[in-house]
Amino acid sequence: MVVIRCAGSGSSRSGGVQALRDAAQARGVELLIHMADVPERVVPAIDEAKRMGAMALNVLASPMLNTRRGDIVERAATLRLPAIYQWVESAEEGGLVAYGPRLNQVFRQLARQVAKVLRGTKPRDLPVEQPTAFELVINLKTAKELGISTPPTLLARANQVIE
Repeated sequence: MVVIRCAGSGSSRSGGVQALRDAAQARGVELLIHMADVPERVVPAIDEAKRMGAMALNVLASPMLNTRRGDIVERAATLRLPAIYQWVESAEEGGLVAYGPRLNQVFRQLARQVAKVLRGTKPRDLPVEQPTAFELVINLKTAKELGISTPPTLLARANQVIE
């Protein structure tokens, strides 16, 4: 499995990449991490991953990767790489699977924080907030195009199944 992430993304600071490494190792899966430090490196990173034998992608959440999500979804489809994303909208736009919060929920949360600062709250006095609602979205149309069967137990757990 290949993880696509950008340099300095929050996942490495929070231990997310190490957790992925540990989970992959426990399952006997080789984990390759390809970093894209500028938007122009995202698609070449996916190409390089495929060249190195990648069989699946895990696209981590970052603003830069989100702005390139259309390119990522398209390239993964072209290379026939199943991919999981951390923004629900990616699966709704053609990605195979997504598990995470909705972007509009994250932006609303951010807007509430900004409003508090504009009303005079010092940023250091604001609590750190994380999303609390996560969705599992499975795109069966993409699964069919990739020749992947989706277990009924997974479909039963999905918040949204795109046909």
